[in-house]
Amino acid sequence: MRRVFAIIALLGVAALLQGCGRQTGVEVKGSDTMVNLSQAWAEAYTKEHPGANIGVTGGGSGVGIAALINGDTDIAAASREMSREELAQARAKGINPQEFTVARDGLSVIVNRANPVNRLTIAQLSDIFTGKITNWKQLGGRGQKIVALSRDRSSGTHVFFLEHVLRSKNKKAEYGNSVLMLPSSRAIADEVAGNTAAIGYVGMGYVDEGKHKTIAVAKDADSPYVEPAEQNVLNGAYPIARPLYFYTPKEPHGAVEDFINFALSDEGQKIVVKQDFVPVREI
Repeated sequence: MRRVFAIIALLGVAALLQGCGRQTGVEVKGSDTMVNLSQAWAEAYTKEHPGANIGVTGGGSGVGIAALINGDTDIAAASREMSREELAQARAKGINPQEFTVARDGLSVIVNRANPVNRLTIAQLSDIFTGKITNWKQLGGRGQKIVALSRDRSSGTHVFFLEHVLRSKNKKAEYGNSVLMLPSSRAIADEVAGNTAAIGYVGMGYVDEGKHKTIAVAKDADSPYVEPAEQNVLNGAYPIARPLYFYTPKEPHGAVEDFINFALSDEGQKIVVKQDFVPVREI
């Protein structure tokens, strides 16, 4: 009988240890823009905390936020703010989302390096992506039909560009029917690299200077044209800069809190710079 009790006790201890092990796991889902950055944080964090398990998956900000609302992730990575509707859905389920700005990004408009166009205004970008401007010749380029590339609708980058660029002139503007919706920032970067007529937008971490030309952007024709460089994002000079967020379903604690604190630490913010994004403060 004592042996039976001993076995039961050992099984109970094993289950407890397994439960403790699970507590060190953190699931991060969401932003495609942030997936490489989040993975870099995860790799650096687990080197310092060998028992930790940080899982990172992309799919888009909308996917991450939906997972947060449904209780399927510890952290939603998002390249846009949660909408009022999403916040209402979360609170209806007893979830109180907490927002953390963990990095910054200058949303970069890129073209093929063979494209002679170097700069555009917000209004011109709006006209390109709503389908009003259809040929590069209208912008001082070659007589080629413009191939406009966008992220798909689950993407926070798609939503940010819609709200801050397309709707700068008309609050009801939508992407034109000819705009190609691609599933990832990498897909946009690859298409621009191989297509002299293409234009797209990606996070700074996806720009390859050997394959892409970054367009300098101006708020309007009377404003300076500004590149999405670190200092221009930090000081607000670049007109389509944005924060990058982590959302948690409640005030974080334990491994989740520790991982977020790591991302915001000097070490974590140096990783932001290595990934070609902009830290939340000067390092």
